[in-house]
Amino acid sequence: MNSDDIKSISNSYLSFKLEDELFAAHVSKVLNILEMTKITKVPKSPDYMLGVMNLRGTVLPVIDTRLKFGLKISDFSVNTCIIVLDIDLEGESVIVGALVDAVQEVLEVEPANILPPPNIGSKYKSEFIEGITKSGDDFIMILDMDKVFSSEELSIVKDSLDKLKN
Repeated sequence: MNSDDIKSISNSYLSFKLEDELFAAHVSKVLNILEMTKITKVPKSPDYMLGVMNLRGTVLPVIDTRLKFGLKISDFSVNTCIIVLDIDLEGESVIVGALVDAVQEVLEVEPANILPPPNIGSKYKSEFIEGITKSGDDFIMILDMDKVFSSEELSIVKDSLDKLKN
C-alpha cells in the first residue's frame, strides 16, 4: 500500500505551529517527531536548510520551516521539534526534517470539512495548501508536503548531502 492509498483511506493529520499559525500534514507523510538536537551546518547550502543531523546512522537534512514560509527566525523553545517527513521527489522518496515551533495534536478531519485554499491575500503560496479546516476557533492550513518542498529545492538539498558523502 503506497502513501496515496493510505491518504485516501485515512483522515488523520498532524497539526503543528509556526509563529501563531496552525498547519497540518497528512499522517502518511510523517515518519517521526524528534526533540530538538544538534544540527550541523552545511557550507553553501540554501538559507532555509538549517543543516543535517544523525538519524539512526543516516544523514537527515533539516529545513527551517519558518524561513521556508517567509516567517521571521525565532529562538528555539522547549516545544521546538523536528518532524521527519517522507517527501515524494519525482517518484523517489526523500526523507527530510522540518523544524517547527511546536507539534499540537493528531486531528481527524473529514474531507467534507476541508475548505478550498484561499486564492487571494494569503502570505503563503497557495499551491502547497491543500485546504483549510477549523478546530474550535482556530483555522488550520492543511499542507501538501510533497509540494511544500519543490523538486528544485529538494535537489539542491540532495546535492548538498551528496557532496558531504564524497
